[in-house]
Amino acid sequence: MFLQKRRQEQGKQLPFWELANQLAAEARKLLKYHRSLGVQVVIGGTRLPQEQRSMQANPCQILVATPGRLKDHLENTPGFSTRIRGVKVLVLDEADRLLDMGFRRDIEKIITFIPKDRQTLLFSATVSEEIHQISHLAMRKDYDFINAVQEGDEETHAQVNQTYMVAPLGLHLPILYDVLKKHVAEDAEYKVIVFCTTAMVTRLVAEVLSQLKLNIREIHSRKTQSARTKVSDEFRKSKGLILVSSDVSARGVDYPDVTLVMQVGLPADREQYIHRLGRTGRKGKEGQGILLLAPWEMHFLSTVNDLSISEAATPSVDSSIQAAVKDAVRRVEMKSKESAYQAWLGYYNSHKATNRDKARLVMLAEEFSQSIGLAVPPAIPKQILRKMGLSNVPGLRSS
Repeated sequence: MFLQKRRQEQGKQLPFWELANQLAAEARKLLKYHRSLGVQVVIGGTRLPQEQRSMQANPCQILVATPGRLKDHLENTPGFSTRIRGVKVLVLDEADRLLDMGFRRDIEKIITFIPKDRQTLLFSATVSEEIHQISHLAMRKDYDFINAVQEGDEETHAQVNQTYMVAPLGLHLPILYDVLKKHVAEDAEYKVIVFCTTAMVTRLVAEVLSQLKLNIREIHSRKTQSARTKVSDEFRKSKGLILVSSDVSARGVDYPDVTLVMQVGLPADREQYIHRLGRTGRKGKEGQGILLLAPWEMHFLSTVNDLSISEAATPSVDSSIQAAVKDAVRRVEMKSKESAYQAWLGYYNSHKATNRDKARLVMLAEEFSQSIGLAVPPAIPKQILRKMGLSNVPGLRSS
């Protein structure tokens, strides 16, 4: 059994369906000449009855699962808990992230359903005290620890040419368009990922760039799972595409031959910056990474100053580019802009660097609203403001 995870994206579900599907695809390749052995995937976002029928109708010797959905089957699928008692191998993949996202209790419960006489493999990028604790729970006392990262090994980001640009929010979309346009012109086999702060900001940026006639695909947690799978598969196999993404594509996803990763806005933390960057410069190939920040986001650079990141000259975007972007923004639906504003406010309100001074946060949010063509920041439902802890904050309109 392979056990994979789900994550949260700024309070919204961020399924790791992509990693689970990749694991299952690789397992099926290995079983090409072993037709009697079957692989099944059970992940959140799909219909439980459909998975139940599939497991009943097809052989299942290897099961790839997210914790929540595996628990669903253990509790709601007749006979499943009995069948799982026959498990011979348990794999806990990316165990550190499973624990970070609060799945310890789920793991503990799942382990109670499977036999003690089994082989267990646990993989983790970091080895914290909690990892040691879950290792003692899931594995035998005499387990072997193998460090796969030897001293002196070059990390992926060392092969990526990293630069950053600093510009006011009002210039972020024009600069993004200018950089992408030049990159497309210089490399016929371009393959670009643009990372945005939230799902709704991702949708807005994708719509603007599509209006500008770039070859855009978008992927984020608000898309249906079938849509995300389709886009992910297309981007993996194709060239000449720009994928505008939330952090659903930031970690562990293997997209070959990505030529540029561009991050727009403040990354959640240093780790997230590195994971995003790691989508390019893979398997010994060179890559390029650009981080675009507002002047008040420059504090983030102190967390990555050991990664050979250097400042790039901010493009002097000419008036024709600015006019084209302004027209593209004007043609985007008002609902998309309002949703992006609300999501942007929620994201930066959750960031330690910007959530302490609410008056300043409101001022920055107004700057963002103007950058996406909203002269007046839209009203936000009172319930949402309460959840954000922003009720009765001067400058914010409620509905």
